[in-house]
Amino acid sequence: MEGTVIVADDDKSIRTVLAQALTRAGCKVRATGTLSTLWRWLDDGEGDVLVTDVMMPDGDALDILPVLKRKRPKLPIIVMSAQNTVMTAIRANEAGAYEYLPKPFDLKGLLQSVSKALKNQALSNIKKTSVEISPSVSSNQSTLPLIGRSAVMQDVYRIMARLMGTDLGVLISGSSGTGKELVATALHEFGQRKEKPFVKVNIATVPEDLVEVELFGKEPSIDLDVDVVGKFEQAEGGTIFLDEVSDLSLVAQSRLLSILQTGEFTRVGGHKTIKTDVRILASTNQDLRELINEGNFREDLFYRLNVVPIKLPNLNQRIEDISDLVHHFLSLAETKGLGLKLIAPDAIELLKKQHWPGNVRELKNFVNRMVVLSKDQLISSTDIKEELKEKLSGFESSYKDDNKTEQFSLVVENHLKRYFDLHGNNLPPPGLYDRVIKEIELPLIALSLASTRGNQLKASELLGINRNTLRKKIKGLDINVSRGKKMM
Repeated sequence: MEGTVIVADDDKSIRTVLAQALTRAGCKVRATGTLSTLWRWLDDGEGDVLVTDVMMPDGDALDILPVLKRKRPKLPIIVMSAQNTVMTAIRANEAGAYEYLPKPFDLKGLLQSVSKALKNQALSNIKKTSVEISPSVSSNQSTLPLIGRSAVMQDVYRIMARLMGTDLGVLISGSSGTGKELVATALHEFGQRKEKPFVKVNIATVPEDLVEVELFGKEPSIDLDVDVVGKFEQAEGGTIFLDEVSDLSLVAQSRLLSILQTGEFTRVGGHKTIKTDVRILASTNQDLRELINEGNFREDLFYRLNVVPIKLPNLNQRIEDISDLVHHFLSLAETKGLGLKLIAPDAIELLKKQHWPGNVRELKNFVNRMVVLSKDQLISSTDIKEELKEKLSGFESSYKDDNKTEQFSLVVENHLKRYFDLHGNNLPPPGLYDRVIKEIELPLIALSLASTRGNQLKASELLGINRNTLRKKIKGLDINVSRGKKMM
């Protein structure tokens, strides 16, 4: 690498490490611990790349970046921060940063970013924006749309920050309760269309025969002598968020694909072509590639929606965020009039050891429950233990049979052992996998349908599978479905 790199950080040890590493890589380095010195050097035209911390003894580096970008628009600026929040990433991106790296940073990754910045500087092929930071973004941390400083969430923040100045479509995937709607909301509220409507549609809650009307509207007819304005018209100029897009029928998928291809649609029962200008964000808790293989999701639609994928981690993949999340939920509870509650450190550690199949949503509900039920201002580990006794352990943990508790997986294993023993030294007939899966699927789906009184929407939510997949399995397993009464 060739060029002069200016390093600004109030931590002398970090300045030393970076200076030594960059010098070994072939760069000239100037290092400072104050914003005033940094500004003087940059005002004199020094430096080919700037690597800077956010919080300095004499100010916030992000506050001067917009002015600096107007003065030196071609200077690549790499921002480092120990704050590690999505708002820091967004602020850095809005202020014109070339790259945002959370602390503790990977030295190799930082050197690669510097090298890339030096190579690309002359080409100037990356469009920079000089957006002034609004007070709500720069100072009000209570507006954080997402909470967490873990490495996996930093990856999410970096992708989100880079999307703020674009109109690209985004497919947000993740299990239920991971925060897909929060990501979509943030992409709109900090994006180019933030002054326009943001319309959310949860496909899973709309009856299948009404999905097209809900999305595209309906012309007056003999049955209904009024216009129905669909969600796409309501979102004109703004953003539409299709939550659980995997639940769309194949017919509705075709109409959505047509909008993505042409920017036009017609209302149900209508002939007039309506032009539309909306940004489409979509989410799913299903594996769309698997649904494509099953014939339940269009491959061409998948590629149209999946322009930029964002995969949200489960809560058990970001355990280190639980402390921040719990304190955030306690603060929210106070603003809602539930009272001020604190939580003991050992209680936080206990929560970190729990399995949260419902992810962040389940943790939030648990914290709210503790706020209401805890008699003392300090929620202790004893309080947590008592409440956890009431918390459902989950289907996979155990079930009771003749007053004995036995793991479900062991029951299946013992059954299969007996099955193999019946065949002695011979192997069972081919196709064992499909036979076993069918034996488990049949009662699982039948009992789920029975519990929901034949409501396939509720059954698919209970099972955690796509509604189209459920219908296909009902047909394949020849399950009789009756609505409105217990089936078993």
